Amino acid sequence: MRIEHADLSLIGDREDNQDRVTVAATDKAALLVVIDGMGGHSDGSRAADTALKSLLDSFQQTPLPMFDPIGFLHLSLSRAHDDVARLGNGQSIDARPRATIAVCLVQEGAAYWAHVGDSRIYHIRHGKLVARTRDHSHVELLLREGKITEEELPNHPMRNFVECCLGGDPAIPEMTISGRHALQAGDVLLLCTDGIWANLRDTDIAAFFRDDTQQLRAWLEALGRRAVQAASPFSDNSTAAVMRYLSN
Repeated sequence: MRIEHADLSLIGDREDNQDRVTVAATDKAALLVVIDGMGGHSDGSRAADTALKSLLDSFQQTPLPMFDPIGFLHLSLSRAHDDVARLGNGQSIDARPRATIAVCLVQEGAAYWAHVGDSRIYHIRHGKLVARTRDHSHVELLLREGKITEEELPNHPMRNFVECCLGGDPAIPEMTISGRHALQAGDVLLLCTDGIWANLRDTDIAAFFRDDTQQLRAWLEALGRRAVQAASPFSDNSTAAVMRYLSN
């Protein structure tokens, strides 16, 4: 499998960076992970570090290519949730470490993805949006019900309220897991925290990856700068992983 990939994590206007990102790639499969830690300074970072380690351990312990990629996503996210939830043992439910997460597995010419919370996955082809995940958030629910418009999202008072996440309540959270998405040569997969997408339109994000002759990292860095500038002087941590599929 031939791919090109890059990742980026900017602190923005925050005091510390609680986001985490990685791309684990072999000749048979690749796993992209983006995590947004939630909580106080150390708790958000602990949640993100714990979830990332759990996901990578699951990936490294599974034979590749995976026989059941959808099952892998469900089980590995459930395990990551359990690991993060244990960090909060003995704490009040409001104080427990939490995280949102987006995960994408690529193998045998296809992508499978899953997310919990409002970290997103974009499937982009020739600079156009093919698909993106729908956030587990209050404003996403309002949007789907037609009660608000896309233009109202950035300034809505509840735009940062997520309906589910890793950690907190010991019960397994709601997670959305995709089916198989066939990839074409040149397709781009972008995973990002809300620091990237919150003040940018989906079409603008996709357009950053319209030219497959340019280095992927350069386009990702340009996207990160645009996201931070769009939210300045109150920009969040802005984190993304991007992969361009070349061939199987």
